[in-house]
Amino acid sequence: MSSNRTPIILSPHNLVDRLGDRSLKIIYVGKEDKYAEAHIPGAARISHSALNYGIAPQVGHLPNVNDLESAFRNLGLCNHHHVICYDDDAGTAAARLFWVLEAMGHKGVSFLDGGFLAWSARHYPISSDTPEIETGDWRAVPNPDVIASKSEVLLSLDNPDIQILDARTEEEHMGLKSASDRKGHIPGAISFNWLQSRNSEHHNLLKPLEELQASLDERGLNKQKEIIAHCQTHQRSCHSYMMLRALGYPKVRGFAGSWSEWAADPNSPIINLQES
Repeated sequence: MSSNRTPIILSPHNLVDRLGDRSLKIIYVGKEDKYAEAHIPGAARISHSALNYGIAPQVGHLPNVNDLESAFRNLGLCNHHHVICYDDDAGTAAARLFWVLEAMGHKGVSFLDGGFLAWSARHYPISSDTPEIETGDWRAVPNPDVIASKSEVLLSLDNPDIQILDARTEEEHMGLKSASDRKGHIPGAISFNWLQSRNSEHHNLLKPLEELQASLDERGLNKQKEIIAHCQTHQRSCHSYMMLRALGYPKVRGFAGSWSEWAADPNSPIINLQES
């Protein structure tokens, strides 16, 4: 099955029948001990830290391209592979991999709905074996169309054709709390807590796309406009980015620096509803 026939959000039951498909590369994002304990058969592993620059306040910026190429080649990745991203937590780590690969120009990427939690709940095959991996020849072709810089976000504030989606909690958006010294939100940003997109009582599966679209429509997110998603360090908002891509939003970017970088600059405008 070719990449263009594999949906962005892939259900576990659609993946189980394709185990062993050499056109797929299943990649788990998480800790080595969890991977060694149990993973989807044939899956490779990458650490979450390998997908982030990791230095404040630009924690969520992309790592060096050469480092990413080396990391993905060590997973056996080639450009023809369709990548299935999954984790064993809430989905943000897998979504981070999804965004990083798209930012690096990889053409075929899917997100495993519910991740390992949903997979194991269905008693699908698991393995503790480390697969033999032949080094891949993957090359990055960076795609700036899915990345937004702080300066670009600043310019977007005066652009009616661009909307900003704040994936943080409502408390963070309102200025009640923040991991940064400055609290509040980017002027004009639309609040949609990323947690509202998934069903925590059903193995973190995403809510039906029709329901998600209705929720976004209620908040005024316009499918005809460009959307820039952010959170604190562009982890949660990677999940929002993936959701918007699955919903068919034609122009979506991730603000890699997110609130961490925005709030660190005293010249960046903010709205704090607690101070108004």
